[in-house]
Amino acid sequence: MIITKSWLNEWIEVGDIKTEELVKTLNSIGLEVERVERFRVPEKVVFAKVLECEKHPDADKLSVCKVDVGTGIRQIVCGAKNVRAGLDVVVAMIGAELPNGMKIKHAVLRGVESEGMICSAGEIGLVDFCEGIIEVDSSIGAYEIGEEVNTHPLFNDDLIEIELTANRGDCLSVRGVARDLSAAYNRPLKENAAEEFSDKKQGIGRIFSLVHKNDLDVSMLYKAIDMKNMALPMIVQLRLAQVEESFKTKTESLIYYVTHSTGVILRGYDYEFFKQEEDSIAKGELKEEDDFIVVYAQKEPASIVGVNQFECSKAKDQDGVVILEASYISPESISRAMMEKKLPSDYVYYRSSRGSEPELEIGMNYLLKLLRLYTDSEVFGGNIELNDEWSEEIISIKKEEMDAIIGMEVDKTKVTNILKNLGFVLQKSSGDIFVLQVPKFRHDIKNKQDIVEEVVRLIGIDNIPSKPMEFVEANRLSDDYFDYKKRQHFRRKAADIGFFEAVHFVFDEGSKLKKYGFEIVDGDLAILNPIVNTLDTLRPTTMHWLLKSASQNRKNGYNGVHLFELGSVFTSERKEELRLGFVSSGERERDTLVNSGKPKKVDFEFFVQKIADVIGDFELKSHTPTHKLAHTYQSAAVYQNGKMIGELFRVHPLVEKEFDLDVTYLCELDFNKLVLELKKAKNVSKFQASFRDLSLLVSEDVLYDDIKKVIDEAKSDEVVRFYPVDRYKDEKLGDKVSLTLRFMLRSDKKTLEEEDIVSAMDGILKALEEKLNIGLR
Repeated sequence: MIITKSWLNEWIEVGDIKTEELVKTLNSIGLEVERVERFRVPEKVVFAKVLECEKHPDADKLSVCKVDVGTGIRQIVCGAKNVRAGLDVVVAMIGAELPNGMKIKHAVLRGVESEGMICSAGEIGLVDFCEGIIEVDSSIGAYEIGEEVNTHPLFNDDLIEIELTANRGDCLSVRGVARDLSAAYNRPLKENAAEEFSDKKQGIGRIFSLVHKNDLDVSMLYKAIDMKNMALPMIVQLRLAQVEESFKTKTESLIYYVTHSTGVILRGYDYEFFKQEEDSIAKGELKEEDDFIVVYAQKEPASIVGVNQFECSKAKDQDGVVILEASYISPESISRAMMEKKLPSDYVYYRSSRGSEPELEIGMNYLLKLLRLYTDSEVFGGNIELNDEWSEEIISIKKEEMDAIIGMEVDKTKVTNILKNLGFVLQKSSGDIFVLQVPKFRHDIKNKQDIVEEVVRLIGIDNIPSKPMEFVEANRLSDDYFDYKKRQHFRRKAADIGFFEAVHFVFDEGSKLKKYGFEIVDGDLAILNPIVNTLDTLRPTTMHWLLKSASQNRKNGYNGVHLFELGSVFTSERKEELRLGFVSSGERERDTLVNSGKPKKVDFEFFVQKIADVIGDFELKSHTPTHKLAHTYQSAAVYQNGKMIGELFRVHPLVEKEFDLDVTYLCELDFNKLVLELKKAKNVSKFQASFRDLSLLVSEDVLYDDIKKVIDEAKSDEVVRFYPVDRYKDEKLGDKVSLTLRFMLRSDKKTLEEEDIVSAMDGILKALEEKLNIGLR
């Protein structure tokens, strides 16, 4: 959005404010300034009047002019095509130095003396807004012949370009920016052309009619004007060039100028486009088509409200009746419609989709005012008006609530002035409660936080003291989150260890599952319409599918298969449970140079260590499976924190043969019983550890679990851990075996001496002797 300081001054008094201060204020209230450009006309450039203009006697393209420069009459030779007698111009006097470096001196051109130069806009440092020399007119305000041009605000101006966010369509006009500055400086807006007027006794209804439905989501205002001697004032030409806009016709240029100034979207229609020969009056019609509002004339579209105007309907610069239209359509509806069906658009869509000015009379009357000032046009009486049904937005907020959000106490009177200047209507309030009606042009204001934001940006964020933020947020982490994290943890852990994840159906083959001794969903709970006969029941275990996948991988040439699956299984009562299953089959690793191309087979110890690497520490206890997949003598229950969480076993050789598998091991765990806790650091003694081995004679019928229980009860605090390292059997030992246990001993207080170690070991041996009749070999 581009404005100039002189243009801004037409809507709010800012003449006494320096441009630097103005830019600082705009930035502080959220209207970020992207560019500032200064227009300065040099000294000794004055307003003048061409009294006489004759052809140069020796040059066809030059004219010899008698020019009144205030201090006298000067003869100036000029090459501009548009120079003529009676024209007010800008003259660079002798001694002036122009921005392009040219110094004006007394000159003789083709034998004729010239005392100065009649200037174009570019030559004195302005943007080139017209061909030839500047034609000064009354639109720039009061000036005197001979007065230096740089004393006039229009020729000593500053351009400010503002980078607006998409929600601030209310500032896409000079008046809109002035409204924000009105709140920032607590200065009133100037109301230009607030009164409606007419020049003709004949009303618009005698020459134009509009057909429409009553439920259209649009506001429209139509006026008619008898256009005569259309001319574009100098101030309009200059400012349109400064904001980098140009149009084919003077009428369209003036209409855009008013739109840029007021924010009201305006259009001009050729009256003859709406009129049929057999009708005495012109007729227009508003129709709703594909969520767009289309203006029709004689069944031919003239424009799409808020989108574009068709070239054939545009007003021309020639004399005649012009239908003027001001419109407003909600930015939400027009943006939604354009998203669904993109249509060609002009500058209007950019403004309407962001929110144009809904007070249509302001723009219409300002346009009519300019037409009456700078043309001989006459306005028809009355208007045709259509208003949409707008439900006002009411927001209430307590003063203490506002202060709490801002972080400081703000004076109530100051808040009231800010909101009023921004266009909010303060309804009856009780105590310290603000009840606000949001203006229609602020479609981005939806709640009390938006109100507070408006107050904050006008106060200035730099004027609010910084405070440390303190808040306590409620714990939003639910069980679902922790369940998700637990799944992710174990899946990644298994993949890191070397297992590949498998994903299977929750359906399985009922006859095969019964064959292996699993209970399946049956009776009334069974699947009534299975996908295929081989997927006719809900699976009670992940192991059957893992075996089938391992078999398929084996057939595809993989000698070592290591898979895992985390999935749902179902009890015979159709209760869903989550299980984590593992299978390792064949070779432990790929054949490589390290293993000389002969990798070892998977065994019980290897598989148990792999599972431990995934789920952490656990214990194995004697276990007899209820199904027929397991090897009778290589099965164990998996315990963690004293609870059974699953089973681990070698697959029965007959089952291995049936699935065409090498040595295979399976493990299935109840996932909900798996432990995933926060790792806590433990103190580690700084003293050296000691190790002792005990070789015990143990009866073959004694379980290691029984030995472990006795040692756990009898060991002293110095025994950190113990574990078996050797098992030896010989005929000389009879019905006993030699079991070697290794003990790690360490104290938190001192380095253990030999007598401390012997005492600890003696206590353990004594307990084993008494309870299990176990002694040293």
